Amino acid sequence: MAGTGLLASILTDKYVDHLPLYRQLQRFKRENIPIAASTLDGWVRQGLERLEILYDWLMKDTRGKGYLQGDETTIRVLDATKKKQTHLGYYWVYHNPMDGTVLFDYQKGRGKEAPKKLLEGFKGYLQSDGYAVYGQYGRQDGVTHLCCWAHARREFFDAQQNDRTKAELALTFIKKLYEVEAHCREMRLSPEDRKAYRLDKALPILDTFSNWLKENYAQVLPKSSIGKAMAYTMTRWEELTNYLMDGMLEIDNNAIENKIRPVAIGRKNYLFAGSHDAAQRAAMIYSFFAIPILGTGSARSRT
Repeated sequence: MAGTGLLASILTDKYVDHLPLYRQLQRFKRENIPIAASTLDGWVRQGLERLEILYDWLMKDTRGKGYLQGDETTIRVLDATKKKQTHLGYYWVYHNPMDGTVLFDYQKGRGKEAPKKLLEGFKGYLQSDGYAVYGQYGRQDGVTHLCCWAHARREFFDAQQNDRTKAELALTFIKKLYEVEAHCREMRLSPEDRKAYRLDKALPILDTFSNWLKENYAQVLPKSSIGKAMAYTMTRWEELTNYLMDGMLEIDNNAIENKIRPVAIGRKNYLFAGSHDAAQRAAMIYSFFAIPILGTGSARSRT
């Protein structure tokens, strides 16, 4: 087994700096350090397996959070049962904005069973995009489901080519909501003060926006881009406005999307995971690297 420092460097290079193992082998070779590919693979596997106990604890801790943001991203995986093609798997990602907890969980699919381990029996606030699976878990007893204004905004942004006037007006409403959020951050308002400020400033904007949507939806084709954007927003209106309930809640899911971004970068470099087990081992290290550590900015110091 490699020493702690060397293993930390290898894992950081692969999962933070997105340097595939074959390129690390090339670097070792240039430095006249003979390491077999199988040896390097074994070190990584054994190193990640040592995290399993901590990861199991993290999973239990994450389930107990009273506020989770959820999202998912794809990962190609080699599957011995599929000849000449890879399996499209998913990292389901959960984030608590209050303390920065992040959990990556690999699942083979994107159906209702995939997040069951984390979300069945969950109590609290669950924030997501408009994907229906989250909505099903959001209807559990003890759960308040929140949707993401950034996703609603994208719908109207994409609808500008269809009906620029209506789309731009909708974007103006949403921009005003984000101006309220910007003020809260700038003034560093407490959750209590942020809730009060939102109710004073954002609620009237939302009421006007809601009335505008209802009045104008009859004027558009339901299957047009602007019609779909308006329907997307209206059918999720309760979930989109639930962030007003508590000042600790966020207006969107942007924070979790930022946690996922490094995986997308790495996906371009090493293309696929070697197996389903390897994909889950990677989920463990992605989780720990994504959690902010107070007092250090070094990923190596976490390994």
